[in-house]
Amino acid sequence: MQIVRALHTALLVSNLERAEYFYGTVLGLAKVERPLSFAGTWYQVADYQIHLISAEQCVDDRVDCERWGRNRHVAFAVTDVRAAKDQLLRHGHTIQMSASGRAALFTEDPDGNLIELSQM
Repeated sequence: MQIVRALHTALLVSNLERAEYFYGTVLGLAKVERPLSFAGTWYQVADYQIHLISAEQCVDDRVDCERWGRNRHVAFAVTDVRAAKDQLLRHGHTIQMSASGRAALFTEDPDGNLIELSQM
């Protein structure tokens, strides 16, 4: 087997409208067509996609509540981590700066899915 590229990450969300606001408006991801019949939304990030799947409940499975980067998370590259921080705070989202000292931060979507934004 030879894996040649990553295609998408699927995240469970309990309120699709609220999640669409976070991913589409707060993070600014581009929504793309989704040819499936069950509830969800897809977003494009370069040649990669985020698939939101509507679920009745989402389980918080964090193993380290103090250091978000030590939990399951999705990471995105940003051009300016300070601008990302300002955008998230303007929209009322909690952030945690990376403990590594890198120009990176962690936030969470409305269902607690952790997102890393790392300056590249």
